[in-house]
Amino acid sequence: MEAPMKYICLIAFLAIVGISQLNGAYGAGECGKSSPDSEALKLAPCASAAQDAQAPVSASCCSQVKRIGQNPSCLCAVMLSNTAKMSGVKPEIAVTIPKRCNIADRPVGFKCGAYTLP
Repeated sequence: MEAPMKYICLIAFLAIVGISQLNGAYGAGECGKSSPDSEALKLAPCASAAQDAQAPVSASCCSQVKRIGQNPSCLCAVMLSNTAKMSGVKPEIAVTIPKRCNIADRPVGFKCGAYTLP
């Protein structure tokens, strides 16, 4: 009787570990396994465009915004991240970048905190 109980406990333990590994693989945050702050660092080419609505938006900025923008929740979290705030990003201007990049499939109307993506 003791041996089957050991196996049941072992199987239960392995199932719990397996489920927790799957949750880690798919990520729990807005940006999957990556944090919004680390994703914000990838948007360094967008720094001036996120501070000045009249500044040109570089091609490298647009390609990064297009990549991150495939997940609108992640893009929003990045724009409102501590890294973005500390680098002087103005969220009301940053939300205009996908439109300024002429990204056709941008998440128009997506609410990002107090802001809405145009």
